[in-house]
Amino acid sequence: MSEWIFTHGDGDGLCAGSIALAAKPHSTVFFTHPVGLLEDLEQVKPGDSVIICDISLSQSHISEILERFREISKTGNLIYIDHHPLPASVKKQSIPGQVLHKTGSSASELAYILFHGELNPFLSRNALYGAIADYLDDTPVVHQLLKRWDKRTIYLETGILVQGIEGLKRDHEFKRHIVQNLAKNFPPSLDRRLLELAIENTHREEVVIRELKDYIQIYGKIAYVLNFPFSLGKTAIYARALAEKVVGVAGEERKGFIDMSLRTGEENVDLNNILRDIAPRLGGSGGGHPAAAGARIPKQNFQQFIRKLNEAL
Repeated sequence: MSEWIFTHGDGDGLCAGSIALAAKPHSTVFFTHPVGLLEDLEQVKPGDSVIICDISLSQSHISEILERFREISKTGNLIYIDHHPLPASVKKQSIPGQVLHKTGSSASELAYILFHGELNPFLSRNALYGAIADYLDDTPVVHQLLKRWDKRTIYLETGILVQGIEGLKRDHEFKRHIVQNLAKNFPPSLDRRLLELAIENTHREEVVIRELKDYIQIYGKIAYVLNFPFSLGKTAIYARALAEKVVGVAGEERKGFIDMSLRTGEENVDLNNILRDIAPRLGGSGGGHPAAAGARIPKQNFQQFIRKLNEAL
């Protein structure tokens, strides 16, 4: 029987995955995402153990995903750890397996809560790295864990991790290497390649901030940028800020679709709910957190998506 860890490839996903790997060291780490989760779970065999970290449940595949969860749980162990808002039709109690779900906390924090009894106490750093990486460092658990460390060093290490993985979207082998090092209690700064990438990407970000204004397009309350060669999430943040709009959207064309990251700084805007409503009606999918979310829309429907998004705002 095999042990699997399916996790997201961002900072919080890497850290949550590393905590799960430290607790279950014989596991295979596999990187996935909401749209790909159902297909990726097909490689799980009867009797296998599965831990899923930081993967939102896609509204468009929810019935099939829950059925797959039930199949895995019948003969093996399934643990689902996540902090994204659930689809409106799903209650936490209806998800098969062992479920640790809480919005407002990072997946890394939740993984640490679940596994901390099996871990070296030093691995509390990984929970902090993941929480800071996902802007979820203002929780009682994080405040308590930070008391064990000099938080200036923790924030430096998190910056190295987050900046270092920018641009490594599909470099799963290197990300797997990072997860393995974190699980061994090695801080990000000990990885020379990661450190060099962090410096390189930080320098690139400074150039982007100065250049991006020439690529921003405006529609109503939205500032959007297409096919700009930089992190989608950061591009969305800076597009919104530079244009002083409610929502920033950064998208890239891929195989007939536009993959997007969206960001807002307004507390009364819930991007997760908006995207779960309008994206499926345009042949796509979307969701995430209230202030930070993602969507995938057929290319031909992108301008209609922008109009619908502006109407929703």
